[in-house]
Amino acid sequence: MSDEKKITVSRTIDAAPKEVFEIISNPARHAEFDGSGQIVSDEKTDRITANGQVFTMNMNAEHMGGDYQTDNHVVGFDENRLIAWETAPAGTEPKGWKWVYELTPEGPDSTVVALSYDWSKVTDKELLKKVSFPLIQEEALEDSLARLASAVAGS
Repeated sequence: MSDEKKITVSRTIDAAPKEVFEIISNPARHAEFDGSGQIVSDEKTDRITANGQVFTMNMNAEHMGGDYQTDNHVVGFDENRLIAWETAPAGTEPKGWKWVYELTPEGPDSTVVALSYDWSKVTDKELLKKVSFPLIQEEALEDSLARLASAVAGS
């Protein structure tokens, strides 16, 4: 499902929410299930355990001129159910886009995972002149969930 400033995709993964959350909450594994191909690695970040944490990722994207880093500010955390973060170029404050993973149990060994990319709070007019949102397309989000399912199956 997508609307003007948010894209949400979902997929059922054959694993308990705890197993899925173990992977999503570990930044060291994010490159493994990134469907955009932009995440290179994490910057030795601890597991995400609470709102307010910041984790740094090493990235690579043509629109950013190659290699760069992001600081990801955790704005939603409910263990085994929800994790969300707002992203910003390293050393800056978030500019209004966020990533949200919502996990809904469907029995003991099945979880519906919804992934949202939301740029509805981007208001910086200069940024909006430079960046054409969405930077990540729906197909990349769907690929992220397919990769996540594979990562969970391989764990």
